[in-house]
Amino acid sequence: MIRRNQRYLTQLYIILDFLIIQVSFICSWWLKFESGWIDGDEPLPVQTYAIWSLVYGAIAIFIGLLASLYAPKRKKRFADEFIKIFQTHLISVFILLSVMFFVKQVDISRYYLAIYMIGNVMAIMLYRYCVKVSLKHFREKGYNLQYVLILGSGSLGKRFYDNLKQYPELGYEVVGFLDDYRQWDSLEAKQYKPILGTLDELPELLHRMLIDEVILALPLYAHDKYPQIIAECEKAGVRTLIIPDFFDYLPARPYFDNFAGVPLINVRDIPLDMAGNRLFKRVFDICFSLFAIILTSPLMLAIAIGIKLTSPGPLIFKQERVGMNRRTFKMYKFRSMRALPEETVDTGWTTENDPRRTKFGSFLRKTSLDELPQFFNVLLGHMSVVGPRPERPYFVEQFREEIPKYMVKHHVRPGITGWAQTNGLRGDTSIEDRIKHDIFYIENWSLLFDIKIIFKTLRNGFINKNAY
Repeated sequence: MIRRNQRYLTQLYIILDFLIIQVSFICSWWLKFESGWIDGDEPLPVQTYAIWSLVYGAIAIFIGLLASLYAPKRKKRFADEFIKIFQTHLISVFILLSVMFFVKQVDISRYYLAIYMIGNVMAIMLYRYCVKVSLKHFREKGYNLQYVLILGSGSLGKRFYDNLKQYPELGYEVVGFLDDYRQWDSLEAKQYKPILGTLDELPELLHRMLIDEVILALPLYAHDKYPQIIAECEKAGVRTLIIPDFFDYLPARPYFDNFAGVPLINVRDIPLDMAGNRLFKRVFDICFSLFAIILTSPLMLAIAIGIKLTSPGPLIFKQERVGMNRRTFKMYKFRSMRALPEETVDTGWTTENDPRRTKFGSFLRKTSLDELPQFFNVLLGHMSVVGPRPERPYFVEQFREEIPKYMVKHHVRPGITGWAQTNGLRGDTSIEDRIKHDIFYIENWSLLFDIKIIFKTLRNGFINKNAY
């Protein structure tokens, strides 16, 4: 049967969200109108603000239900929940402002609304993070478990079991396997849960044992058994999940799509394919790059003077790179080498004792300060603050033939820094390892992940021992 824990937890989330919204109202009211820390005009009666807080709470819960904010989260990342919370409250505040405008309630303090909304989102994210961490702790200790039965003890079933054992915080306990043809040898019997019988014994097992989910890990030739298996599981109220027999050919995060009314497996899940995610990332890029340009403008002026004093030629070096959707663009850098004739085609790597470098240019490259003009590339939409590093067309054509999945990196905008670079893969390092990290970033993108990479970049410093 389906466990009731998640239903109770969902109801608890709804109640807590509503209560925190009201607590945020009280705190925001005190901070704006009673603390004396913020000057302002005389407020409307507190009852007016309280009514609108109740209205906002109802709107936020309704939008959260529509946005699946209260769907089961056991298998979800907190980064995904973070985005849903932010989206839910952004939509809710627009609805609230629209309703207030419609009923001509325009005298609500703008400062109060800002404090109220920021407090709402931060408080909800904080308590949800604490709940998630607490649930992980209790699940690792053996509480709040979900019980799983695996159908098929071949390579798929064993691989799923091995992977699940690596995530005890998810709270899944395998009760055993069912298989028509196999039995464990002595070594496998020590490593895996027992084979409890054959597939025909599934109905009796579902009736006798507490099972929440059934995992179908059967080979292709057994697919004719699926209709009966699924029917028995649904009759018992047990969830059914299918591992496709071509699992080994799929990347880390495929997903189901729908085309012309037919379900299809999309072999690569790219979060930035969603318009909302692209918008959030673009807004973040613009705000961050503007802030970085303003903050570093005195430094960029000093670098410009240093370049002019140490070598003749232009301040900015423009080089063709391959960006999103395989489109080329001109990437900007502070010039760190002696100017080359315009007709010269640069198809070589920079070496450790490259005679083309200037002394000042060597300093710029070692400290990555030559990369600062790329914030203008970000403003122009050529690049992102975080993403896979772009490469020259000559090397792209070379690597696409030599390195599997190399071209996947061009599904998103290239970045000034990236997951590969923060893990030490800069300069003269393995291209294969870089691509693995780039694909992991593309498939696991979130705004929190971008912020984590930026902080890691700042923490690691800008000195690059592999930059020549």
